[in-house]
Amino acid sequence: MTTTTDRPVQEASPTPPAPGGSPRLSDRGLAVAFISPALLLLLGMSVFPLLWALYLSFTDYSATRATGANFVGFDNYITILTSSEVHTRALTTLVYVVGAVLLQTVLGFSIAYLISRRTRGRGALTTLFLVPMMLSPVVVGLFWKFMLDAQFGVINSMLGSLGFGQVEWLTRQRTALFSLIVVDTWQWTPFIMLIALAGLTAVPSYLYEAASIDRASEWFRFRHITLPMVWPLLLIAVMFRAIEAFRLFDLVYILTSGGPGVSTETLSFHVYKVAFLGFNTGTASAYGILMVLVVIVLAQFYLRYLNKLKEG
Repeated sequence: MTTTTDRPVQEASPTPPAPGGSPRLSDRGLAVAFISPALLLLLGMSVFPLLWALYLSFTDYSATRATGANFVGFDNYITILTSSEVHTRALTTLVYVVGAVLLQTVLGFSIAYLISRRTRGRGALTTLFLVPMMLSPVVVGLFWKFMLDAQFGVINSMLGSLGFGQVEWLTRQRTALFSLIVVDTWQWTPFIMLIALAGLTAVPSYLYEAASIDRASEWFRFRHITLPMVWPLLLIAVMFRAIEAFRLFDLVYILTSGGPGVSTETLSFHVYKVAFLGFNTGTASAYGILMVLVVIVLAQFYLRYLNKLKEG
């Protein structure tokens, strides 16, 4: 009878470094080496300015004063929250955000739904509709400023050829904010359309086949198949667009500069005026911190609402 003896298993020794070479980095060290530049850039470009703005918001710092900054506590925040001017700008921003995002959502989803039903030319149509989103906001603002000019704009020329009078789009309070909403909708409706189109193309085809076998109407397919499948993705797009619209600055600066009067002065443009025209850096920093807090709080409530929809 043959017996075998148990021999201790020898552990593999690490591979020695090559003569004249450096030892190999471990996986953890290699990951840290690759992540460190991006992390340092994030800290330098995002985290540090935010912390510095938080510090300045508790001071009376001004860029034109050489005496430095004095600690004032929560005086800047109290002044902002009790100011009637801030309430007016906040209401203007709210009207703009609700109007622009609602119009973009309806138009974007409608265009995406019509494109998804086409079998030929879908790619060309999608690319054509994406062109406004690829342009710089400054270019878009200048482009529409010339088009909406009261005397020489192409919009009023078209209205005049149809027998209508001239409209002062950017110099009247009733039409200035509406013009901003239209311009922003023209540029960012393709964003909603793109996300909605991605959701529509991801709907399983067998659901429509089963509905056609049961002779379901077109409205029934849209109401019980298309909309529930695309709705969660569409809500995410609405959140992104609402955040972007809340901090709108470039179109206001190019088109109206907050006028006429203060009818189109959003919160972001008001912060610009406080910081760079009034040189009240401490107050402007408090504005920025409050806007960040508002976005964070509203986004959290919105995400909780989305989670409830998924669970339900």
